[in-house]
Amino acid sequence: MTGYLAFEIRRTLRDARFLLFAVALPVGLYLLMADRFDDMGLPASYVMGSVAAFGAVKTALDVGARTAVERGAGWQRQLRLTPLSGVGYLLAKASVAMVVALPPVAGVALVAALVSGVRLSAGGWALAVLGVWAGTVPFALLGLLIGQFATAQNLQAYQGAVVLLLSFLGGLFIPVSTFPQTLATVAKALPSYWLAQIGHATAFGGGSGDGGRAALILALYTLVLGIAVAVRYRLHAARN
Repeated sequence: MTGYLAFEIRRTLRDARFLLFAVALPVGLYLLMADRFDDMGLPASYVMGSVAAFGAVKTALDVGARTAVERGAGWQRQLRLTPLSGVGYLLAKASVAMVVALPPVAGVALVAALVSGVRLSAGGWALAVLGVWAGTVPFALLGLLIGQFATAQNLQAYQGAVVLLLSFLGGLFIPVSTFPQTLATVAKALPSYWLAQIGHATAFGGGSGDGGRAALILALYTLVLGIAVAVRYRLHAARN
């Protein structure tokens, strides 16, 4: 698994265009959204948390969902002939998704500090960057799950729909406090809402009271999605 993980990381890091887009998109969105949220009375650190969460979610989903292309090309079938286990393959792909999810979070935080003058304590920065990044694990698994169901032809449709749903309904672009009651209730059932809670904690003096609950809910999502990915992978392997 270690050798395969190193191979996957090297292969992903060589894709300069993907990495550039992964960082440039959330940074650009932050620059566009900062003034808009300022008009609503929300600090730049709030926008930073929202956009950093979006960047991490989208990047982790993108990397995980690429397994649909590998499955269609027969790469997964070839790997089953090697000593690499199915669990090792899935863990390696999820690990790569997490590695690539860190740069957009750090990039948004850096721009927020340099352009908007966001100032946080060491603990605040750790929460804003490492906290959001650590909370991205279930989204890496969700990307893998999408990759196990989608095909290379319909992958973008599945992936785009999920990203839009998690971003807009999860409150990454629009504060959930402005939603109608029913829609707000639905939003709180999504993992992206709870990841945003971690990102927003720095805007409220280091904690909004939901940090612990957010971590617990994201951990539960990680468990459920991890089981779903493993079961789906085994079913597909059995059919082949």
